Amino acid sequence: MKRNKITESPCQDRVIGHKQRVAFHEAGHAAGIHLNNKAKHLPPIFFKIIFKDINDVTAADALAHQTSHDDCIAHVEGGRLIEMLPPPLKKMELAKEYMLAFEADIINLLIGPLAEAKHVADTDAELFNQQLVNVKALKNYGGSYDLALVNEYLQSLSVDKQQRDEKLDELFTVAFDFVNNAANWTAITKLADYILRSNKNIICCEEIMSIVDQSVELFHSRRTKTRNAQHG
Repeated sequence: MKRNKITESPCQDRVIGHKQRVAFHEAGHAAGIHLNNKAKHLPPIFFKIIFKDINDVTAADALAHQTSHDDCIAHVEGGRLIEMLPPPLKKMELAKEYMLAFEADIINLLIGPLAEAKHVADTDAELFNQQLVNVKALKNYGGSYDLALVNEYLQSLSVDKQQRDEKLDELFTVAFDFVNNAANWTAITKLADYILRSNKNIICCEEIMSIVDQSVELFHSRRTKTRNAQHG
């Protein structure tokens, strides 16, 4: 990401805050695509993070971020296992492998705004839980576009609204737990920091996966050493 010297002003502070929120949002999506899919033994899929030049980012982007995906300084391209959704079903009768991929895509879409929400909560020293941050609240964290896609998935899953709502609640909890996991959050934070420091317009999936994997491995290595020291 190309940067200019930033002067201290309320307007520039808003731009800085916006960049940080978007970085965590897209890092959440990317970490979810890699770690969540791998944990479910799903096939690897190509994706990349693309960002706008910092010169194109204005304070208006920060205000538009809550409602417009197009105004983000960065977005994940690719990463969805299912591109063509089936017609609405009367009952949830999809093959097990397809259902795993179907649910993974939804979870990974929800992880992005949830990661942004956790970043905001941590920054403001506030609690991060499902009572304060529910599905509807994700619209306040750049999640309108993500929720629209999630709705498209759910609409194809069942014509029964109660079934759709129950499935959304189930997958939202999975996405929330992913973001709230210490190892995953460390990886998301590491990737977000890299996004903010990078001078690249595109970060490819191989680079993202390397950063995320190294972060998770280091987290578990440090935790193991700590436990060994406590029991030594």
